[in-house]
Amino acid sequence: MHDHDEAGVHALPIDVEYGGRQLTITPSVVETDRGLVLIDVGPQRAVDSLEVHLQNLGYALTDVWLIVCTHHDGDHVGGLTAVLDRVDAVVATHRDEAPYVRGDREPIKGDGDRYEPVEVDIELADGVRIPTLAGPMEVVATPGHTPGHVSLSFPEDGLLIAGDALVADGAAPLEGPKPEFTADLSRATESVGRLAERDVEHTLCYHGGYVDAGSERIEEIHENLRS
Repeated sequence: MHDHDEAGVHALPIDVEYGGRQLTITPSVVETDRGLVLIDVGPQRAVDSLEVHLQNLGYALTDVWLIVCTHHDGDHVGGLTAVLDRVDAVVATHRDEAPYVRGDREPIKGDGDRYEPVEVDIELADGVRIPTLAGPMEVVATPGHTPGHVSLSFPEDGLLIAGDALVADGAAPLEGPKPEFTADLSRATESVGRLAERDVEHTLCYHGGYVDAGSERIEEIHENLRS
């Protein structure tokens, strides 16, 4: 697997230690007329790496105007306060994730050691479109991994940013959600089915990065999950 940059979309692979494990996570940025949209930030200690990635692309962290959180797990959003200390950005997540990010509820998979709560400025809903230089970026509700998990679709070039609805760090190039980290597997399975209906040519997973696989493979995964 290689780092992949679609026109206007950049994967930012970062090696972190999280929950006692070494992980490679893949936040991403999308270029827009207003600056950058950052999709997930990683845990707290990922911020410096984010900054270096952006500098290599010719940007600064302060070019980020919107942070989209695919869901509230700490390995995705634990670094929000650290990022917001350096940039005045708008925070968006699905309305069913907002209570966890805001601190009204404890994270589903937390062990009591939660990240600092952050105000959510925009509550996203399925079908919301954000204009970007890669064409419209559409919010796709993919609940199951968490109650309000979202993925992001770029219909113009067939790219799917899957979040944790799919993973690419296993034996197969693209796989379904990991059952041990999935709050509701039957909903997650339905979500994979929804993704299979879209015209996906390539996929960017938070765990595993870019894969040259799309709808056909996602439909296979859906069938396997259902059987």
